[in-house]
Amino acid sequence: MTATIERPSAAAPSAPVTSPRWEWAGLVVLLVGTAVAYIWGLGASGWANSFYSAAIQAGSVSWKAFFFGSSDAANSITVDKPPMSLWLMSLSVRIFGLNSWAMLVPQALLGVASVALLRATVKRRFGGAAGLLAGMVLALTPVAALMFRFNNPDALLVLLMIASVWALLRGVETGKTKWLLITGMFVGFGFLTKQLQVMLVVQPLALTYLIAGPPKFPTRVLQLFGALGALIVSAGWWILIVEFWPASSRPWVGGSQNNSILELTLGYNGFGRLSGDETGSVTPGGGGAGGGGSMWGETGIFRMFDASQGGQIAWFIPAALILLVAGLVLCGRAPRTDGQRASLIVWGSWLLVTGLTFSFMAGIFHSYYTVALSPAVAAVVGIGSVVLWRRRDAYWVRIAMAVAVASTVAMAWVLLGRSESFVPWLKWAILVVGVLAVVALLIPALTRGRLAAVSILAVMFAGLAGPTAYAVDTIGTPHTGSIVSAGPNTGMRGFGGMGEGRRGQGGLPGGMQLPAGVQLPAGMQPPAGFPGQAGSPGQMPGGVEMGGMGGGMGGLLEGSEPTTAITEMLEQDASSYTWVAAAIGANTAAGYQLATEDPVMPVGGFNGTDPSPTLEEFQHYVADGRIHFFVGGGGMRGMESGSSAAISAWVTDNFTATTIDNVTLYDLTQ
Repeated sequence: MTATIERPSAAAPSAPVTSPRWEWAGLVVLLVGTAVAYIWGLGASGWANSFYSAAIQAGSVSWKAFFFGSSDAANSITVDKPPMSLWLMSLSVRIFGLNSWAMLVPQALLGVASVALLRATVKRRFGGAAGLLAGMVLALTPVAALMFRFNNPDALLVLLMIASVWALLRGVETGKTKWLLITGMFVGFGFLTKQLQVMLVVQPLALTYLIAGPPKFPTRVLQLFGALGALIVSAGWWILIVEFWPASSRPWVGGSQNNSILELTLGYNGFGRLSGDETGSVTPGGGGAGGGGSMWGETGIFRMFDASQGGQIAWFIPAALILLVAGLVLCGRAPRTDGQRASLIVWGSWLLVTGLTFSFMAGIFHSYYTVALSPAVAAVVGIGSVVLWRRRDAYWVRIAMAVAVASTVAMAWVLLGRSESFVPWLKWAILVVGVLAVVALLIPALTRGRLAAVSILAVMFAGLAGPTAYAVDTIGTPHTGSIVSAGPNTGMRGFGGMGEGRRGQGGLPGGMQLPAGVQLPAGMQPPAGFPGQAGSPGQMPGGVEMGGMGGGMGGLLEGSEPTTAITEMLEQDASSYTWVAAAIGANTAAGYQLATEDPVMPVGGFNGTDPSPTLEEFQHYVADGRIHFFVGGGGMRGMESGSSAAISAWVTDNFTATTIDNVTLYDLTQ
């Protein structure tokens, strides 16, 4: 039995499709397969992103740290994001103990839930085949396979964004205000997960309901204001508590320069990401690199297809755009409230708004951000493929399908060609099968009867083989650090200990480009084709040193890995101190905290540039005997804020250094 489409009428625009009998079997295979893939070998990534792992550990032993998202249980400073993504992992660690499985399995389950909810949302209007295809594309998108096995906030963000679309489309079906309020609630929770990034889906949500909502236009507008109110309430309660809580009794808001969550929201994590003017960033003033680019890669319409982002997300983007246009044309004569067109509008505008924003934002950008595109791409591909296949009697529809498949084959050829040593035969297999699939789509006799199944299998192989290979490689490779990327090395990711995120590679993270006059540290090889740089080895402009980037001491983007001797030293009489140690930068501090499970103060927050604590505050803590050791080095030396630099200088001038396993410690009680 095949799925049937019930064309909604103007009087009943929300009638759902019936389900095929085989759908439950397909759903079980999809969800069980996704769960196995995302949970398999999770422990190999260890602490994954140590920056968040330390906050998870802190939240598992301190409810105050849990609420604020503090980096340490003594609540000196928070991470540079709201804490909702940390809450589930902290609860898991509180129950099962501190280990990578307790931390990462909840993330994998968020991935399974995202696939299930996307499938259900698409299936409701377009049938089981479309829903299962959309879920499969999402599960096999390389960047999704990466982020649902990692402890960054993006896993929860993706689920909440999908949930907001699910609720909005229910509102389009019924016209009931409650669904708009639920939509706003999910967006608000997304704000508490990763602040303004969730707002990229707000415009598609509002546009879709303004176009397709059943009530009259004034009512639709009022309902959207109600959704805005729900958003403000669901996010604002936490913001208000943090903003009005006495600063003296709460942690410093990490990532801000004035200890303000509003400043963090609108500045470093907000409009600064668009303009590049990010106070406290690792590159002053946004890190412009000259020549129209930035330290975070070249901006422009093709950014999602470049060597840094392409393998993460670009496999289906051309096909999704083609299928989106064709699907909207097929819905052209439907009523205003047509649910199928509304679905295409919301997913398509999500794809366009988010893709264009990522392409042109001048501030901090990492390739894993593109996971926010994956649900929209998957939904449009699932919807468009099934809708066009059902209308394949029209020859222009056949041409559109053929062009979509051809664009996917071409994309796979380009992306796989960037990693010549990675299954080199695969791009040829995709090319051959893809050409046959394109021909089959253009010949009516080959898309009927039993031959239709062969044609469908050829299309699926041509489309899914490339991203599946990348996803399998991602699942089989441990990922650590603050900057991670999916798939094999393309020569544009890594930067060694600066947070490559994938062991054993070289290159630069997330499309990062070094500004003119910058040279890689001594012994580090640039990626192929990277232009030579002037300057002395190990130096960046302004005397910035790249030392301490990874390894035992840790660094700006890689957590420290203390030896047994250092851990035992820090644990001496640990209960007598508020912090067993202090270190410049949150990642440097994180490894020591995770090893001892005792608070370690991250001076200057993530980048070492936050003015917390001040030198006077630090001296007061030392005088009161609240800090035992100071760990020398770490962070990105030379880029600390005035406070971090002053603290480091004061310690080195007034205390005796002891070197253990190449790590310099200062006993602040002597």
